[in-house]
Amino acid sequence: MSTEVNKTPAAQETAATRGDETVVSSRKSSSVLSVVLALLGVLGGVGAVWFVVARNHTAEASRTPDTSQAPKYLIHLEGFTVNLADPEETHFLRVTMDLGVDRLPEGADREKSMTYLPLGRIRDAVLGVLTVCKADVLLTPEGKNQLKKNLVNALNQNVPELGVREVYFTEFLVQR
Repeated sequence: MSTEVNKTPAAQETAATRGDETVVSSRKSSSVLSVVLALLGVLGGVGAVWFVVARNHTAEASRTPDTSQAPKYLIHLEGFTVNLADPEETHFLRVTMDLGVDRLPEGADREKSMTYLPLGRIRDAVLGVLTVCKADVLLTPEGKNQLKKNLVNALNQNVPELGVREVYFTEFLVQR
């Protein structure tokens, strides 16, 4: 026997009303859940499309290097240790660098390029720039960037056959 049979008519009506509310409430929560899931699906799809498009754009940009800016060859130079031009105290600079150049001298082989390089003129040009620098200036990013520009200018003036395009510091230490 059902338990509702033993209940009074008012109790049966209350139970029926509660059951209807539960059904309506259940229908509302399932429709809200459906809407939320649909929105999450749409947002996930939009995010996936954005990710793929952004990734493809980045991949295309990396596939087309700007050849006008990239040097063709790298020349590694042995380290330099120099006194800096600080009159009040003695400061030292120890720096090692690579040169990005457009061309190698005539007769130079890629594998043995160091044997054909005018290393004396290269080192003299670098030393001429380094020895007039001051420690405080070299400790700033702007000072390092200006030093690179000065080195490129001096090298292109003293060793124009290399076509120096860039200077890469591989070691940079200022002792104060």
